[in-house]
Amino acid sequence: MHSDIVWQPADSRFEDSNLAAFARLNGFDPRDYDTLHRWSIADKGSFWRAVWDFAGVTGTPGDVAFAESEDRPMTGSSFFPDARINLTENLLRGDDGAVAIHEADETGHRAEVTRGELRTEVARVAEGLRRAGVTRDDCVAGVLPNRTEALVALLATASLGATWSSCSPDFGAVAILDRLGQIRPKVLFAATRYRYGGKDHDIASRIAEIAAGMPSVEHVIVTSGSAPARASGNFEVHAYENFGDDAPLFFERVAFSHPLYVLYTSGTTGAPKAIVHSTGGVILQHVKEHRLHGDVRPGDVVSWYTNTAWMMYHWLISALACDAAILLYDGAPILKTPEGLDVTPLWKACEAAGVTHFGTSPKYLATLADEGYHPAEHHDLSALRSVLSAGAPVSPQQFDWVYDHIKRDMVFASISGGTEIIGCFLLGSPLHPVRRGHLTVKGLGLAVAVMDDRNAPVFGRQGDLVCTEPFPSMPLTFWGEGGTQRYHDTYFAHRREIWTHGDIAEMTPYGSAVIYGRSDTTLKPGGVRIGTAEIYAACERFTEIEDCLVFGAPVPGDEEIVLCVKLKDSVALSDTLAKNIRAMIRDLASPRHVPHRIHQVGAIPYTLNGKRVEGAARTVLEGGMVKNMGSLANPECLEEYRALDRSKAA
Repeated sequence: MHSDIVWQPADSRFEDSNLAAFARLNGFDPRDYDTLHRWSIADKGSFWRAVWDFAGVTGTPGDVAFAESEDRPMTGSSFFPDARINLTENLLRGDDGAVAIHEADETGHRAEVTRGELRTEVARVAEGLRRAGVTRDDCVAGVLPNRTEALVALLATASLGATWSSCSPDFGAVAILDRLGQIRPKVLFAATRYRYGGKDHDIASRIAEIAAGMPSVEHVIVTSGSAPARASGNFEVHAYENFGDDAPLFFERVAFSHPLYVLYTSGTTGAPKAIVHSTGGVILQHVKEHRLHGDVRPGDVVSWYTNTAWMMYHWLISALACDAAILLYDGAPILKTPEGLDVTPLWKACEAAGVTHFGTSPKYLATLADEGYHPAEHHDLSALRSVLSAGAPVSPQQFDWVYDHIKRDMVFASISGGTEIIGCFLLGSPLHPVRRGHLTVKGLGLAVAVMDDRNAPVFGRQGDLVCTEPFPSMPLTFWGEGGTQRYHDTYFAHRREIWTHGDIAEMTPYGSAVIYGRSDTTLKPGGVRIGTAEIYAACERFTEIEDCLVFGAPVPGDEEIVLCVKLKDSVALSDTLAKNIRAMIRDLASPRHVPHRIHQVGAIPYTLNGKRVEGAARTVLEGGMVKNMGSLANPECLEEYRALDRSKAA
């Protein structure tokens, strides 16, 4: 297994890391991560208070760091019950002249915003919100692209102790109302125009429909584009640049458990779940992940390609609390041109900003590989210390590609967690070797395990990814009536007081892990449970395959594996290609993984958050209806899956 190591830290880098310093400060040998991790979950109060102090969190922690509930140790315990804290106060500290934001977009636009300039803008907009009557008991929403205005609106909201929730402007009106409509926002920030993929999109009428569909909205603040026509509704419309006046910046410190964000699940099986996250939980989880696991330092520049709806946006901006700058990139990372795909915009922005931590997805990395684009040959990446990937399992060969074609001396971290915990269960480390296809370590403070159907922890075998002890960034509840019960039913119904995350994983002897896919998309041919990640990894070996989707379809007494492939232009699914695909899957995974049916399709269904939708394809193939089509980015493609004919499969 040592041959699986693709990188390991030099001694000097190991010794100089934040995580090594944290370990020593608390009496541990940095080379004994297992003991440090056991302490972090055995003595939760001491560990999380140590994180608070090491990160220099601004606020008052109170005398109690952890209050345990004996009868409900997971769902009844609490962290820092007497603390007072504010997100914006933590993110906006630092020198006035230090750069806070590097802003870039697909057109080549570049701008910098200092911490002093950002504080001034946040104070102005916060004053506007105060005049609009917003208090700590209210919600404010945004339908905004990933630009400075979106961050200002979020920070101004949080400075007042109010709750923030956002959607990307490319979401349809129904999808936005399904989400933001649940929380009844008092104020809506919106862009009525945005640019994506080389095209300008005017959504003024959509914003008018959204505002009218939420009677709670009293004010609409337009950040770009023309004011929405008000056919109905009693809201006032304001231009962003005229909203508020110069005012001193004030921070309303709130309880550790005070609602900060509402984030949403994909919602393909019903209305999106509105997950409520706490102020203190977000801050502590994020500074722990950035400083300790990511080794983020003052002056670093952190980026993640994301929109304002995804949890990674909220994760990214918390890097400001580490005295680092962030890159906000708006638009498409890859552009279609008459000459072909232009994969350079994101790398040009990262090079110009001097990005030290580059966040991406396996799909983006696969596209770069398919296009034969090697960033190291075209860009100065001397500042880069880490590449991180989330959203789906990273295949082993992608680890090789990253080190061969981006940079050799850096950390590559495949990370996994979710919207539900606004953070990571498994992630990277500056102290550990990186192994092909592995997620390097369990997060500090998180009692992560893999359990089988006996509810026993297992190693070297696939099982359910679980967490057996409480942690600060657990959700407060799901928004709305019966929210707490729905929350418990989602994560604690299978195992009492043990968080069952919904991923199939395997723990290795090295303390690392492998993720095989979501449990709700697990395949069960012959009654044996297998993940989908290995099938996707095998398909990535074929240059003919642009994208693919795998799911199980019921047959009498069993389930068969269905693989749908979207092929490159002018390529057809021949018997030879189908035979080669099956051989590759058998070789890289197992005979059980080999698909019974392979279909060529025109498109792969995705959620608005950019995740494949295996369950929706299976549902329509079986003749059912997807409950919430508004959660899909391309719902029209499902009709093709409804018509798939077994007799015509390869």
